[in-house]
Amino acid sequence: MKLATLINSVAIIGVFALTSGIANAEPPTDNNYANAGQTNIAINSNTLNSNSKNASYLKPFNLVSLAYQGGLKQQGIPSGGTLISERQNRKIVGEDLVKAAVNANKLPPQILNDQNYLSAVRAELTSLSRDFSN
Repeated sequence: MKLATLINSVAIIGVFALTSGIANAEPPTDNNYANAGQTNIAINSNTLNSNSKNASYLKPFNLVSLAYQGGLKQQGIPSGGTLISERQNRKIVGEDLVKAAVNANKLPPQILNDQNYLSAVRAELTSLSRDFSN
C-alpha cells in the first residue's frame, strides 16, 4: 500500500468518525419549511444566501458524510464503498443526495433550486470518490 493512500484513508476515516453525529441530524420539529427563512439549525449548518435570507442548512460536506454513513439509505442512497462506486460509475450524482435529503426532511425543498449548494454537493461527492480511487 502506498504511503499516500494510507494517509488519505486514515484522514478520510478520521473525518467520518468526527462527523458521525450528523447521521442523527433532525429537521425542525414542525417540519414546515415554509418558514425556513426563520429556522436556524445551529449544528452542522451552513448559511446560504442565494434562495433565502438567514436560513441554515446542512453543509454540503456534511450531507455527503451523512450519505456515506448510511443516513440516506431509506431514501435509496447506498452507503460506504457502494456510494463511491456508484458515484464513479455516474449512477449517483450530487442532486440525488440533495433530493434524498429533502425527502428525509433533512433539507427544505427550495434547496433543489440553489445551484451553488448543488454544485458544492457535487464537488464534495467528487472529492470523496477521488480520495478512495487513489
